[in-house]
Amino acid sequence: MQTVSLPHGPLAFLDRGRGQVVLLIHGFPLDHTMWNSQIEALASRYRVVAPDLRGFGQTPLGDIDPERGFRMEEFAEELVALLAALNITKPVVIVGFSMGGYIAWQLIWKHAGLVRALVQCDTRAAADNDEGRLGRLKMADHVAEWGSSRVAEMMGPKLFSPRAYSERPRLLDEIRQVVGSTSPAAIAAAQRGMAVRADVSALLPSIQVPTLIVVGVEDAISTRDEMRSIAASIPNASFVEIPQAGHMTTLEEPVLVNEALIRFLGNLRE
Repeated sequence: MQTVSLPHGPLAFLDRGRGQVVLLIHGFPLDHTMWNSQIEALASRYRVVAPDLRGFGQTPLGDIDPERGFRMEEFAEELVALLAALNITKPVVIVGFSMGGYIAWQLIWKHAGLVRALVQCDTRAAADNDEGRLGRLKMADHVAEWGSSRVAEMMGPKLFSPRAYSERPRLLDEIRQVVGSTSPAAIAAAQRGMAVRADVSALLPSIQVPTLIVVGVEDAISTRDEMRSIAASIPNASFVEIPQAGHMTTLEEPVLVNEALIRFLGNLRE
């Protein structure tokens, strides 16, 4: 891992390979390691940049006030600054997962010239409903007393398919370790940021770059019907369902996700 100095503090990132840049944006409350299989599959053909977002993994929360929160557009601006610090000037392929997808919408909306193509995995375009928003704020308010390990236990059943949750304890252990090492303040800041994120559904028809939408068939957070609707709203978007996977497609079925990514990226070559 390398680091770059940004206004809110250092930001850690992995930078591997050469060629077309593929920026991998992880989900909540995870870090770049959720992409390990994809990094291995792509780095021999592309330049893969996989940051730890502000407050996650090896990137500290810095001067962010968790009571205020950190908005999706602020995460996005840090990624723009990261690309600038790396002297990356040509448009990149953005790959967002869950919260990373919320950040990716901000990039395509406000920095479209930086985006060569877009991949959205297990995410949403709609804002939270009242129940979802209140749930995020409740976690933000209480995570300091609960501890990050409790957050991992709470989220586990939602992240994986029932089969993976009951039969693949190694995956659960990996998630527990990552989430458990995340500071409660970072969890609170991100939850408050997601709670106020904009509904970008009206933006979807204006997206002109090649787009791939990926979803686990058993995703209970970003359902395949919702993801199919997103794909239908984006001109000429491709839609791939990952069988037997829940929300964490990249961990549950990495081979199938990698195949979809490599096929999509291969079609971008001029």
